Amino acid sequence: MDAPVSLAKQLLRTVVNLHVTVARDHPSSRILGTERMGSGVVIDAAGLILTVNYVVMGAQTIYVGFDEGRRAKAEVIAQDFDIGLALVRVKRQGLPAAFLGSGEALERGEAIASFASTGTHERRVASGLVTYLGEFEAYWEYLLDNGIVSSAPNPGFGGGGLFTVTGCLVGIVSLNLNEIARNSLSIPIECFRRHQQEYLRHGRIVSRPRRAWLGVFAHAVEEGVVIAGLVPDGPGEKGGLREGDVVVSLNRADVGTRRDLYVSLWRHEPGEKLTIEVMRDSALKRVELTGGDRAEFFRLP
Repeated sequence: MDAPVSLAKQLLRTVVNLHVTVARDHPSSRILGTERMGSGVVIDAAGLILTVNYVVMGAQTIYVGFDEGRRAKAEVIAQDFDIGLALVRVKRQGLPAAFLGSGEALERGEAIASFASTGTHERRVASGLVTYLGEFEAYWEYLLDNGIVSSAPNPGFGGGGLFTVTGCLVGIVSLNLNEIARNSLSIPIECFRRHQQEYLRHGRIVSRPRRAWLGVFAHAVEEGVVIAGLVPDGPGEKGGLREGDVVVSLNRADVGTRRDLYVSLWRHEPGEKLTIEVMRDSALKRVELTGGDRAEFFRLP
């Protein structure tokens, strides 16, 4: 990172460690486990911490570890199951907080650095360049309008901060992209800033239309979009979808790409009836099911 060591040390103080325990019967524990480690970034001196939702989803307990070695119990106050952010709070004052910048001002080739925790008391940093700015899609029914991909790998647990060389927080580091060299994906800080008041007041974004959810893991192949996996007891599995199905259409809208599937699906809200045509065993099958609500499915009982 082409910045003073003093600045790097200052930024490291804003990054915390998250130790999360999840009930064994929570739906997310089958995929993510019952004990999770994550990173977070303090965004308010009064105890607000921004992280990624998959770390705290279904959390029974959350302990935050600070750079000076202290720990404090935290609670989830907001979750965004579409974008993948979460906001937690600890009852502490005077915390070193990051300065929120603008991911929209980033340019390809710009120098950045990722900061994350690797343990309760350990922090690491990785430097690199912005390699891509724009739409990013993934197999878990996920489409980010303006993702930040950088050559700085995530140096620790997910939920750390992506900073400019001037010390501005421009993104929350979500995950490493192993299929794209050593790159990592970050969620732009604008995704939080635009809806900050909704997060704090409602615990979610109420102005965004609710999105129907299938609970499938979709992979793009030459034939189209294949269902490579299903969330156990999710709406797709309960409705009759199977691994290996190739999606042809959704409510008569052709599905040729993974993006087509998501955009068509999100025109509908949870609870709406969906008709999905799939190729299965060399025959066209019609599956009738009801779109689910991802947030309700993974919310604490």
